[in-house]
Amino acid sequence: MFLFQRVDHTIKKMKANAANMITIGNLSFGGASIMTTLNESYSYSVLFIFIAALLDRYDGIVARKYSQESELGKQLDSMSDIISFGIAPAILVYMIVLVEFGTAGMAFAIIYIASGAFRLARFNTMETTGYFTGLPITAAGTLLTLSYFGLSLFTPVLYMFLMPILAILMISTFTLRKV
Repeated sequence: MFLFQRVDHTIKKMKANAANMITIGNLSFGGASIMTTLNESYSYSVLFIFIAALLDRYDGIVARKYSQESELGKQLDSMSDIISFGIAPAILVYMIVLVEFGTAGMAFAIIYIASGAFRLARFNTMETTGYFTGLPITAAGTLLTLSYFGLSLFTPVLYMFLMPILAILMISTFTLRKV
């Protein structure tokens, strides 16, 4: 009897923390992406950002399924998103392409990160509706990361336009329906 109670208690605890553990996984892969970029393992960095995006897609679904939506989860998700879709893609693109533009390249990477942080802060202070205001940082980070596959096709100058455009789209006030 004791064993069954213990197993039941453990399962309930796991369900209660499942969404937050998925979010921590998102953050972990974002951190791993940064570290692999610093070690010049760019393909792994891209892979880790995509895994983080997959985890980010499911943390909210799991939270809603188990009725575990919370303010803590919302804040943790934003902290993870700034790492995985703000800092990690910006450092990846900076190290591969923008470093050759010196201070201007650095400034564009920082503007991208700051815009992502602003977008997340605005999201956390707004009432939940069926719409996103501005481009979600997950979408911006994924698009920026996808541009890695065009390195041999695109001129490096394209990235000097891509990063500020994504930054502007994140902080803009147009609305997108949530899917």
